[in-house]
Amino acid sequence: MVHEKNITMALPPEKINELKQIIHSQVSQMDIQNQIRNVVSSMITTENGQHGALSEVDVMNQLRQRGVVDEIMRHIQVAGSQNEKPASHFTDATDHLHNPLAKKANIDPTRRYMYLVVKGGKAFLEHLNDADVMPGQKVSGYFTLHVYFRNQRYKSRPVPCAVEPEFDEGFLLELHKESSGEAGKMADIPSMLSISDQVHLVLIKTDAIGDTTLLSSHFMEWRPLLSSKQSILRTSIEMMGTGNEARVPVGIFDIQLELFPKSNQNIEENVVRAQIEMERSRQADKERLFLVYAKQWWKEYLQIRESHQERLVKMFAMDENGMNRPVCSYIRPLRAGRLLDTPREAARFVSLMHHEKLQALGGGGGRIEQWTNTHAFLCRNRGDCEDHAILLCSLLLGFGLDAYICVGTKQKGSVHAWVMTISAEGIITFWESLNGHRYIHEPINPNAPPMDKLSRPSYHYKTVGCVFNHQSFFANSQPSDSVEVCHFDLHNESHWKAMSRDAILAVCGPGACPAWPIPPPISPSLLDASLLSNDLEQQLRVLVIEHRRDQGLTTNWDDQLSYILSPALSAYETERVTGITAGNEEFQDAVRLAVPDGQTFKGYPVQFTHRNARKAFTTCLRSPVCDEIINCRGDQVRLAVRVRVYPYPESACATWIMFACKYKSVV
Repeated sequence: MVHEKNITMALPPEKINELKQIIHSQVSQMDIQNQIRNVVSSMITTENGQHGALSEVDVMNQLRQRGVVDEIMRHIQVAGSQNEKPASHFTDATDHLHNPLAKKANIDPTRRYMYLVVKGGKAFLEHLNDADVMPGQKVSGYFTLHVYFRNQRYKSRPVPCAVEPEFDEGFLLELHKESSGEAGKMADIPSMLSISDQVHLVLIKTDAIGDTTLLSSHFMEWRPLLSSKQSILRTSIEMMGTGNEARVPVGIFDIQLELFPKSNQNIEENVVRAQIEMERSRQADKERLFLVYAKQWWKEYLQIRESHQERLVKMFAMDENGMNRPVCSYIRPLRAGRLLDTPREAARFVSLMHHEKLQALGGGGGRIEQWTNTHAFLCRNRGDCEDHAILLCSLLLGFGLDAYICVGTKQKGSVHAWVMTISAEGIITFWESLNGHRYIHEPINPNAPPMDKLSRPSYHYKTVGCVFNHQSFFANSQPSDSVEVCHFDLHNESHWKAMSRDAILAVCGPGACPAWPIPPPISPSLLDASLLSNDLEQQLRVLVIEHRRDQGLTTNWDDQLSYILSPALSAYETERVTGITAGNEEFQDAVRLAVPDGQTFKGYPVQFTHRNARKAFTTCLRSPVCDEIINCRGDQVRLAVRVRVYPYPESACATWIMFACKYKSVV
């Protein structure tokens, strides 16, 4: 209904299309169609058909009088100003993480930028059948493209899975200098040529129930842009699979790279190629020298004791792209800024990342060991124990702790990785990255009498083969590799054989091997805890009502009882974060006052790492206690449910649910 004739004549075509998109988006969000429909309906009722068909002018005048047009224009102005903030050059800037820039964005003319545009995708053949989905039906899933470059992270909008996904996203990446003193200067051509950081593109698929899959993890070399004409480079990149499918193409992206401001000084193509080849050659030499050293070190380790051949001494690990790297290269001290305040909160955050073991194809397929790069792990929000341990160890190092990853086995013999910290007093603490639990380790004398069950260690670790971090590697050379009797005095050469610190730093130190990525900055959560909690609670109420109706039962809710469950959920989460049991006397007192004499109260708390109401409800029904509450029968039965979502960085969350009931006991 908005006239475009008076505003389009002075605008270029691309600006007209952009304005139309903004108007269409805001009209859809404000539900303008219904407002116009209501206005027209009221006008017809008022006029009673006396003036025949309504004219467009009459409708526009009525819309202006009711303030609808002014409201539309106000929203359009707000929407148009949202993208006017220039990209920040600070290394901890993550404000554009979930809001990719529009095609037109203001930039600081004193800084150098690279504009990466993903034009679209093609040849995603795995989604041929997705074209059969009829309009109005749910799509099979969504693609999301994550971009990471020099501490800058971006995320595209979700795009429906298809053979030719309609990506049309632009990402403004700043080419800043390393030293803070020169951060305000524009990067010149020679300094840009020496920037060896690659653009990390991670493609994630999210299915209909919210499960994520890592489809591709691609490191793109951007420096050929420096030799292109007019500082524009158009090319296609083939996105390869991960793990065992690392050599199988997933699809192709058509991209365009553009340099801002444009440079009149171009570098010859052979110069750029020579620089890249020189860097690769240097890295290959460093990797080769380290491999020679590692082989000699391993021979010396085996000469200590023949049984060392069977110990889990993990010096190299394969990443998602099939690249074999030293395990120390996966770890870097990582600071979370103000997003995480304590090491224990960091452990809680890591434990809320979904755990999944990769399984090999085929009926007899076992577990696939794949150490995922931290950026890809954060984007997917799902990984194995090694991925969790790497992230937790990096965060604990960022908090200034003396942290290491331990590789060994659990009680049932399966390979496992966990984190260990050594205090200034020599106290050994194990951190289980999958659940956030902490255990103090005290070695047991193997010659002492057998211990009773209550005195035995509470951790489930059986053996330990090696411990390492970003600059140290130690192999267990004690007579027994059992964790219970192991001494973690790492600098005792009779207990642990250490790799040369200089050899590790030569290949894993800062800037030693540019092709190996460093962990990205942690992004803040964008989840609205109150909104999510209310929504999930209402969904659970509907599911309970439907479930009891199928059982022939009516449902009566007690809103006050539901509300007073909140302190209990808060206490549970506080205990998980701090490890200290929170005082809960007020909650217990409130329950006693809410449940009269002669009535019985039952409660069932449970915690999830997802926000799927039906999935959570199905899981709760498997518990005999919760099933008894939800299917409660008796006199004066009142049900209650309370949900509290606690958001953490990277869209991780702890979802606490408590079902409760009170009823009159019948003797």
